[in-house]
Amino acid sequence: MHNPSNPKSLARTSKILPEQSIMVAPSNSSAVAVYCAASLGKQNAFQLAALSLGHALAEAKRPLVYGGGNMGLMGVVSGAVIEEGGQVTGIIPYAIQAAGGEKDKGNGVVKTESVAGVLNEDRRRYIETIVVDSMHERKIEMAKRAGAFVGLPGGYGTFEEILEVIAWNQINIHNKPVILLNVLSYYSPLRDLIRNGVREGFIQPHNEKLCVFVDGPKDHKDHESFNWGQAAIDAIAAWQYDQIRSLPFHWTKDTDTSAKPNGKPDIKSMSGVVGGLYGLKMTNAWLKRVWHACFRSC
Repeated sequence: MHNPSNPKSLARTSKILPEQSIMVAPSNSSAVAVYCAASLGKQNAFQLAALSLGHALAEAKRPLVYGGGNMGLMGVVSGAVIEEGGQVTGIIPYAIQAAGGEKDKGNGVVKTESVAGVLNEDRRRYIETIVVDSMHERKIEMAKRAGAFVGLPGGYGTFEEILEVIAWNQINIHNKPVILLNVLSYYSPLRDLIRNGVREGFIQPHNEKLCVFVDGPKDHKDHESFNWGQAAIDAIAAWQYDQIRSLPFHWTKDTDTSAKPNGKPDIKSMSGVVGGLYGLKMTNAWLKRVWHACFRSC
């Protein structure tokens, strides 16, 4: 039996397996989770890239999974998929839905008639909407349904979502392509940050490729007409699943721990990282009650 106070006990009972032997198998889901802003942004190229991506996903028969918003680039990409007869699933926390949805944070203006058309509210009835309790559950529900992730321009929430699924590749929770559409070099600072992490010894050099940047034409004037959607589809297809070198963490028998279970999703009964997150949530609630009890008695 393992004795936590005896380091030698841990050495006897733990086995560090070779990285490649426990690498999670790629997902068999054709769905793509898209992370992007609830704002339109100031540049027409951002809106047209979202339009292009939505059309390409529908044409490739890849269902869209997204944050469930009707505004901004979220509204554009989801509306574009619906426009071409594609399948859309929106995952939205109850608190956001009850407040009327996420709002445009930058007072963006629709630049073209094609973008205005896909933002038509009538299209929303074709979207399957799943309401969850929290932001954490939203991210889990999106990740487990998707076989790939694509990032369009966005703010804090988009940054956090993208970095999380990259980290999940690194620690062997899943093995899925993460594609960033670098429209007008929007994500170039993130690429510089990753490369700086490599230079300073915080990111292993081979892990720079855990995220794929699609740069588009060298001349930014061509970014409005560039087919960002097809470029994203091509980048997903080119993902080298067998070249990913994850950390030797053995979560649930080398299966994709973000995989979608059959039937109605049940956050509380899921194994692996999802069950662990639920356990953490319950532990935090218990600690909060203990803290309040101590505070009242002091």
